[in-house]
Amino acid sequence: MTIFVKQVSNRKALSLLAPLALLALGACTTPFRADVQRFVALPDTTGQSFAVVAADPDLSGGLEFGQYAALVEQRMLDLGYRLSADPAVAQLIVSMDYDIDKGRDKIVADYDPFYPSGRFGGYYGRHRYLYGFNDPFLYGGYGFSGYNGARSFTVYTSELDLKIDRAVDGQRLFEGKAEALSRSKNLTYLVPNLVEAMFTDFPGNSGERVRISVAPEKE
Repeated sequence: MTIFVKQVSNRKALSLLAPLALLALGACTTPFRADVQRFVALPDTTGQSFAVVAADPDLSGGLEFGQYAALVEQRMLDLGYRLSADPAVAQLIVSMDYDIDKGRDKIVADYDPFYPSGRFGGYYGRHRYLYGFNDPFLYGGYGFSGYNGARSFTVYTSELDLKIDRAVDGQRLFEGKAEALSRSKNLTYLVPNLVEAMFTDFPGNSGERVRISVAPEKE
């Protein structure tokens, strides 16, 4: 008996496999990425005392702020500073603020595996971030699905601001900002990751802007 095998063109084979590839990508969990810029005039750590305070008076004393402040306190302790229970007697005042915008809706076309370079074009956000097949916001369990047509999604910008002043004369010793684009608007996920990014290789090189990746959000 003769068995005939019909050859399938590479293009057709790819078209059959493409939906499976998209599903596989959707199962991947992408890391949290933040852009961090720091300006530094800190002296060497010699055990100075510090206190973390809210830059926004409305956050001061809140349980949520206290949870995030504890993360900053721990990182400062790890660096060799001493926690002061009273900001009035601390040598360093660490001022922290965080925020997230209302989000921006974006519309993109589905991925075409035969499009040159494997991307579809477009930009979003004030940083003109190129979105496409390799864009981490388009997969990773965030609901981007389908194969033809267009899909919409919302991107949020979260931000953490950290300042350190010398208490005796108010001299600014450190300014840092960590900013991230994300499909998530969950502050209990975002702020800890922004803190982690802020203190990665702390205090960093003054004026340098770096992209830092930290752990992904758990499903």
